[in-house]
Amino acid sequence: MNTQNWHGHATRTTVRSVALTGCVALVLGVTGTATAHAGSRDLGRQVLAAGDGWASEGTGTTGGSAADAAHVYTVTTWKEFRAALADGGTAPRIIKVKGMIDAVSEGCDAFAAEGYDFQRYLADYDPAVWGHDKPVSGEQEDLRAASAANQDKAIKANIPADTTIVGVGRNSGILGGSLQIRGVDNVIIRNLTIEAPVDCFPQWDPTDDNGTGAWNSEYDGVVVYGSTHVWIDHNTLTDGRHPDSALPSYFGKVYQQHDGLVDVVRGGDLVTVSWNSFKDHDKTMLIGNSDSAGATDTGKLRVTLHHNRFEGIVERAPRVRFGQVDSYNNHFVVTKGQKFGYVFGIGAHSRLHATHNAFSLAPGVSTGKVLKKWSEAPLTAEHNYVNGKPTDLIAVHNAEIPAETLQSGAGWTPTLRTRVDHPRAVPGIVDHRAGAGRVC
Repeated sequence: MNTQNWHGHATRTTVRSVALTGCVALVLGVTGTATAHAGSRDLGRQVLAAGDGWASEGTGTTGGSAADAAHVYTVTTWKEFRAALADGGTAPRIIKVKGMIDAVSEGCDAFAAEGYDFQRYLADYDPAVWGHDKPVSGEQEDLRAASAANQDKAIKANIPADTTIVGVGRNSGILGGSLQIRGVDNVIIRNLTIEAPVDCFPQWDPTDDNGTGAWNSEYDGVVVYGSTHVWIDHNTLTDGRHPDSALPSYFGKVYQQHDGLVDVVRGGDLVTVSWNSFKDHDKTMLIGNSDSAGATDTGKLRVTLHHNRFEGIVERAPRVRFGQVDSYNNHFVVTKGQKFGYVFGIGAHSRLHATHNAFSLAPGVSTGKVLKKWSEAPLTAEHNYVNGKPTDLIAVHNAEIPAETLQSGAGWTPTLRTRVDHPRAVPGIVDHRAGAGRVC
């Protein structure tokens, strides 16, 4: 079947006008041929352009664009959303999310197992009572786990193959739900505001953090687990109403209730993440979740990140293991006074290629901290600009942090790029066009 390839990028001659309107002009994919969908502005019918990142490799990514009328759904509640995902068997589907739908509208108490008492939990596992030598166990931990299982069942939504999920208009999305793209092929997620799930029942691990203890949480906003050909485009992902700054502390540690915004793990492959806004979050994006996952991850975890905006991000933008990750034309903003760890995490067997990015760092923020070495793995980091000036990120990192010397040369060159903007122009282009409500 001939398909028309469209994608939400402006041509070079229209950058200024598009930036002013905040709306991305649709342009014809370079290898597309005309079909009935040509000229359509229906987001559900648009597909990833040829050559637009790793998700365009091979068969490309078309999502549910071929859905017939019976498999196009408009949903306004979490219940309707999950029903649309479950309906229709293996047929391609388009799900249009209208308005903000809430996966936890009844609150955390609705998930609590009978007998679970958080104050009792704190008393039972206070380090002064329990110590730091062994994981917690007993009645309240069992009830916490049962409560967590109730939440897990309620807030996860499994996305089938050949599915497109799009937000309607400028203010549609998902609050507190976790989109699970597991073991499937060909999924598109666009134009959604996604508020990170809040773990209602974090677990206290007294042995974590070098024996000082830590609260550990579950649930990513979007997880690509063992899936292929996934396009995540023009979404806004944030902690929203539940910023980490509002979280309490217990046992001297932040009661962490967030995990990742977008994670690609366990053999996930051929993913393009484009024109999204990631804002105000800690553990933002993990590509590869274990140094010991070589059996599933070697040769996989190929991800392209381009024209995304990251602001108020503490770490993992992304942290990479194993994968050939292409990060270009992204804008990273570190504001004054925010907590900041690093941008790119260099992990086991990773081959990160990070070029033509822009970094806006507040006064006093160390450029050397843009990179963080977790394992010995080479990377390419060229043609990047920091505060408007060309900067050799590896050289600066090695000079400032010689104990974590990084090696240059990822050993591969990306070819799946539709356009590369000059990094000096990236803040103006990306800041006006990335995120939900800015594609038409």
